[in-house]
Amino acid sequence: MSENSAETRELTMSRAMVSAIAHEMRENDEVFYMGEDVADYGGIFDSTEGLREEFGYDRVMDVPISETAYLGAAVGAAQEGMRPIAELMFVDFFGVAMDQIYNQMAKNTYMSGGNVSVPMVLTAAVGGTYNDAAQHSQTLYGTFAHIPGLKIVVPSTAYEAKGLMHNAIRDDDPVLYMFHKRLMGIGWLPAPDGPKTPVPETDYTIPFGSADVKRTGDDVTIVTLGLHVHRALEAAEGLAADGIDAEVVDLRSLVPLDTDTVVESVEKTGNLVVVDEDYRSYGVTGEIVASVADEALAALDSVERVALPDVPIPYSRPMENEVVPDVDDIAAAVRRTQ
Repeated sequence: MSENSAETRELTMSRAMVSAIAHEMRENDEVFYMGEDVADYGGIFDSTEGLREEFGYDRVMDVPISETAYLGAAVGAAQEGMRPIAELMFVDFFGVAMDQIYNQMAKNTYMSGGNVSVPMVLTAAVGGTYNDAAQHSQTLYGTFAHIPGLKIVVPSTAYEAKGLMHNAIRDDDPVLYMFHKRLMGIGWLPAPDGPKTPVPETDYTIPFGSADVKRTGDDVTIVTLGLHVHRALEAAEGLAADGIDAEVVDLRSLVPLDTDTVVESVEKTGNLVVVDEDYRSYGVTGEIVASVADEALAALDSVERVALPDVPIPYSRPMENEVVPDVDDIAAAVRRTQ
């Protein structure tokens, strides 16, 4: 595998992720990748395509279907000074390895009194919109953002996928890198317009806790992440025709959370719409609204939350489309704030 010689090239999100991982593996022999179908297959969402050909089986490892075993091995390797990247094929599978994630990966630095670090990246495919039903379609952002000890990043474009991955691999703390399947740019799962972007060939980092204003506006603030950044932008373009000027804030990371950028936007617009593909209860939408209320309650004229109802995600396409927020749902929520 070789990187494009141009200084900046347009990449899909999956190619941008691989570009960052390959760079870090060339620079640091302690970086390696492990997961189910990540070597010969290249990851079922193309998250590791080409890595095995360049780095071989010793550093790009297929593992048995035992998430507890290989995530535990990754935690141990990290504590011994390596920098593993372990892939959870679907974030929905976390339940069988919950102890390794919740109690080992997230807490061992604290439990050891700071005597060990856990510099590992856990990658996980998230999201629905392609009829894979309740056990393969969740995002679970709120579930993981609730755990002390984990940093949580969610790229929405190729540019962010590369910069956040460089930062995640170099971080001395455990990082959960949640990539949305619909944004990866793979043939059988078409992406919306937007995630394929110019990406510098050179390495660069995007600091965690730095939200990005993807579209400026004066009438309403839409806060979201992942796939729904693109749905919010499409909604904003439609609303502009009706004279509603929406600002779209891409959180990019949930832990740490850039509350300052969100509050600054709401103090300008007065109206807040939070859009999330995760469940409505105890999730991102509630946390963002509460954070703004804590710091700028007087600035809030109206609030709307757009999220998945608290139901298992249906397999049926019409039913899944009904529960996953779409462009029309976002636009309707914005109109209710005006």
